[in-house]
Amino acid sequence: MHQKNWDIFCKVVDNFGDIGVCWRLARQLATEQGIAVRLWVDDLESFRRLCPEIDPTLPAQTRRGVLVRRWTSPFPGTDVADVVIEAFACELPVCYLASMAKRAPAWINLEYLSAESWVQGSHGLPSPHPRLPLTKHFFFPGFAAGTGGLLRETGLIEARDAWQGDAEHAWAKLGLPPPRPEETSVSLFCYENPALPELFELWVEGSEAMRCLIPEGRALAQAAAWIGREHLNPGETVRQGSLSLHALPFLAQEQYDHLLWACDLNFVRGEDSFVRAQWAAKPLVWHIYPQEDEAHCGKLDAFLERYCADLPMAAATACRNFSQAWNCGRGVATSWPAYWNERIPLSAHSDRWANKLAEREDLASALVKFSERLL
Repeated sequence: MHQKNWDIFCKVVDNFGDIGVCWRLARQLATEQGIAVRLWVDDLESFRRLCPEIDPTLPAQTRRGVLVRRWTSPFPGTDVADVVIEAFACELPVCYLASMAKRAPAWINLEYLSAESWVQGSHGLPSPHPRLPLTKHFFFPGFAAGTGGLLRETGLIEARDAWQGDAEHAWAKLGLPPPRPEETSVSLFCYENPALPELFELWVEGSEAMRCLIPEGRALAQAAAWIGREHLNPGETVRQGSLSLHALPFLAQEQYDHLLWACDLNFVRGEDSFVRAQWAAKPLVWHIYPQEDEAHCGKLDAFLERYCADLPMAAATACRNFSQAWNCGRGVATSWPAYWNERIPLSAHSDRWANKLAEREDLASALVKFSERLL
């Protein structure tokens, strides 16, 4: 039997990936698993950008079946749930941790997604608290057997297929005009990237019409600077040569999913959009979150090794080269043409990849089963 009460603790960081993952997880646990979920969030104003119905002035509110609580200091409560999720190594409030010691709930550290091989050996490992009679267990999302899988709500693949099968109305539902027959639609969601102006120039001078859709954020600010503007307002379109730039508002999660489903190519960043782009079954380019000592490079290479394993040699090489060029900020001028020349095998592969991932148990279901073994 599923535990009745879960607490998920999440701090909003600059890339929005942490709260994006936690919000999807909380909703799925509540709607599909029948679990009473409290989601503790430190920054409700930022959270509202992902979930517009959030009221940042309220200390508690129920949204999409989830009780959303503002995480303040001092912490407003010490009643402990059956299962406590410490998302991405955020530190639990001291008073809450002390109350946990009296009840001993299932305590799980939900880790960041990685394709690295060591994850399988670390998934599920215990970590005893140095002072309290508590043991935390690590839960790693992942792509391989022996990991926690990926977030995927029930019916997602079917919903995607239905959306993509109705292309005539898909763009209208997004509030956007459909692309011209000769246009390639690209979504762009990335961190600041010194390679971006170079890529724009390639698209301007290219023979193929490129329609680049940019949600509000860092990439849109960089695009505005590239054309000599202080900012681009949502709804604006700028055309230069073969490239048209379309400024979009910051999209709620469902709208962003639909954008990924509609585009021919998706540039994504961090973790949440990275996973959703894989479910979109379209070619993707991942801008991994930069880390000190270049630890992110190993994570990128590990993913590319898995992702490219079943690609034809030319497509695999092109995919690796352009992904690495995009992440190191140089070399896109030489790697982009080869990458886009392989778009047909890359598109076919993205569909096979999504279907292969969908054969595995989803993360929320795996997390529920894991928590049941701890109690």
